[in-house]
Amino acid sequence: MTDTADAGGERADGMSFGGRLLHQATVAPHREAFRHPDGDRWASLSWLQTKDVTFELAAGLVALGVEPEHRVAIASNTRIEWVLADLGVMCAGAATTTVYPTTKPEDVGYILSDSESRVLFAEDVGQVEKVLDRAAELPHLGTIVLMEGELPESMSGDERVITWEQLKEKGRSWLSEHPDGIEQILSEITPDKLATLIYTSGTTGRPKGVRLVHDCWLYEGDSVAEVDILSPDDLQYLWLPLSHVFGKALLAIQMKIGFASAVDGRIDKIVDGLGEVKPTFMAGAPRIFEKVRAKVMMREKSAIAAKIFDWAFQVGRSTIEPRLANKPLTGLDKVKYGIARKLVFSKLEETMGGRVRFFISGSAALAREVQEWFFSAGLLILEGYGLTESSAAIFVNLPDGRTKFGTVGPPLPGTQVRIADDGEILVKGRAVMEGYHNQPDATAEVLEDGWFHTGDIGQLDADNYLRITDRKKDLIKTSGGKYVAPQKVTGVMKAASPYLSEVIIAGEHHKYIVALLTLDAEAIQGWAEANELGHLSYADLTQHEKVRAMIDEHIQAGNAQLERWETIKRFTILDSDLSVDEGEVTPSMKVRRRTVIARNQAILDSMYQDEND
Repeated sequence: MTDTADAGGERADGMSFGGRLLHQATVAPHREAFRHPDGDRWASLSWLQTKDVTFELAAGLVALGVEPEHRVAIASNTRIEWVLADLGVMCAGAATTTVYPTTKPEDVGYILSDSESRVLFAEDVGQVEKVLDRAAELPHLGTIVLMEGELPESMSGDERVITWEQLKEKGRSWLSEHPDGIEQILSEITPDKLATLIYTSGTTGRPKGVRLVHDCWLYEGDSVAEVDILSPDDLQYLWLPLSHVFGKALLAIQMKIGFASAVDGRIDKIVDGLGEVKPTFMAGAPRIFEKVRAKVMMREKSAIAAKIFDWAFQVGRSTIEPRLANKPLTGLDKVKYGIARKLVFSKLEETMGGRVRFFISGSAALAREVQEWFFSAGLLILEGYGLTESSAAIFVNLPDGRTKFGTVGPPLPGTQVRIADDGEILVKGRAVMEGYHNQPDATAEVLEDGWFHTGDIGQLDADNYLRITDRKKDLIKTSGGKYVAPQKVTGVMKAASPYLSEVIIAGEHHKYIVALLTLDAEAIQGWAEANELGHLSYADLTQHEKVRAMIDEHIQAGNAQLERWETIKRFTILDSDLSVDEGEVTPSMKVRRRTVIARNQAILDSMYQDEND
């Protein structure tokens, strides 16, 4: 068992999430805190300006009757207003309930009802409308705050709906009568008070509300500060959904360390934003890194340029070991890598802004092949691990010769870890949730004497670096008694083909494994145009014999890296990608594997028709 000492024992810079904002505004008032799009430019907020706006919002919530630990929901994409609203909730002593903007109205209603949220911050009119139709089912919800724009005429007479500016005006009026009111509230918040209620993605049923107290977020900041990989001089590019625990953890780390964040949740603007902002680090989900790799690999090149590109990546791969160990290259390796960097890798670095020290990957497994591809080009991806129930990060790889590809790194200071007899990962520490909201039985199933049962299977090496092998509930047992880990097979296949979007493995109680595949629309369209099939639709391409033949080559290449019983014997390419609306993926884009399999059972059965012949 790994058992490390608690980090940040004194917590001298604040006993709460909001207290840390106040600390930054006091010690570094004019240092940049946030950058955000404003028309065609980037606007900036200092720590003091952030605190002033936050206090107005917090005071507005108090004026609406919000009390300590009352829930306030946010339904919005990632944007600066999300950050400010969340900070306002924290400074009012309340607790943020997160709602993905893609969540269906009935699920929004469930989350708001189960959490008993008193106020909802809604990004736009569409989010407001999801709730107004269910107002009778939400007796606790008193006010909806429209974050963007003015109220449409249809809502202008509805007292339940106010604008962002109207909330701030209420706050200014309250502060004029209680000038030290928010500081007083902050002084009374203790680390054990509820800070956030985050609903799990619900891959196997209705989402559960995870209760995270202020100390969970203080821990995220304390532990990352202790491993000393970030400083106040860093600049983060923050696009991750703030409704997800990973995004919130990044804000918690920022509150402790004091670096600035450029906030823009528009996924289609990430590459442009990186070039404009020039950040020093960015966190992302594996799919973003897979897409970048696919786009670069599929970029049209002349025959000579393609040869130079391939040569450069061969050089990069051949020098991974010494560079990963932080050892300088020497001799011919140094010369060749210098040429590769000048001709190829420098252009990729410049696309990312030219200043990135590392990326951080979390929320799902990152294929080792993708990680090695980026590092071949000199771009380090630090893979980490955590869950909603552990406030996100509890393991992370470290830079400067302390990274091990294929692992999620060592535990952060203060996190204890055990591997149970059946291989399940158990964790304990300040990051672990208080429990599931209104679900004591579900809490008891996963929490035992402070140890949280993650449901993931893994191994610790001699240096306490953790390797995740799969989800306990997802392991497939073939009729031959062999266990297959879908996560492993999926990772290998995605690395083997830049055209694959999702790989859903099936084969429980069968002789062999089959797969349902979806394609990356942008990548396959690029391939189609280069192969005289650009006139075909996505659906038509998925069923075209040339596409199938190309994908089959990639599947066989992936199979060559797997044990015989893990290989995909047959596959079907679905004619549409998985969607949130159809319930096939969660709002956080996690595949509901059982739902996809049930929906496509007839297709799966057809791949087993002659199994016993």
